[in-house]
Amino acid sequence: MRSHSEYSTPGTTLLHGAQLWLALPDSDRDTAPTFEHYVPEPVSGEGWEARVFLGSLLGTSSPVRTYSPLLGAELRVRAGTTLLVPVDPAHEHGLLLDSGSLTVGDEALKAHELGYLEPGAATIPMTAAEDALVLLLGGPPFGEQIVMWWNFIGRDHDEVAGFRAHWQRLLDDGADDRFSLPADDPLPPLPAPALPNARMVKRG
Repeated sequence: MRSHSEYSTPGTTLLHGAQLWLALPDSDRDTAPTFEHYVPEPVSGEGWEARVFLGSLLGTSSPVRTYSPLLGAELRVRAGTTLLVPVDPAHEHGLLLDSGSLTVGDEALKAHELGYLEPGAATIPMTAAEDALVLLLGGPPFGEQIVMWWNFIGRDHDEVAGFRAHWQRLLDDGADDRFSLPADDPLPPLPAPALPNARMVKRG
């Protein structure tokens, strides 16, 4: 595990985006940290445009490495357009409507909420009543139970408590055998909140 830092440039007045976190499969979760920067080229058709940043969709693929089959794409659908998105029926999918009006099948998405589609469908039908910007995410069901708390993801309560202890040692001593700070980071790390007063329960 490693830490990361996030900073805005001095001239930044507005940030607008989505930050996504993934739990790696147990076999890969101690993989060495890496960083990949990728700006996808748009692909388009009648009334729609897509930028695929993970996996493959609508005839284009991302080179970003993943440790399980994943899909991530930004879709812009113009008002009056119906788009049939071909997907892997073995995967589950989430759709986050950023702006506009979009109906998926017979259900209208609510802005800023994540709609869920269980595995089974080979296409996702989308119809835009207004110009819509939507984030499409997908992949196979994770298949492992996890405990997620603050910035830590573990397989049980005790593991997360151990991660917190490692993190606090980094704050106290400036070094730890599990966590480290990015080189030349100008700010100290944030302290972790106190643990809950009950054991955290796994969830799938």
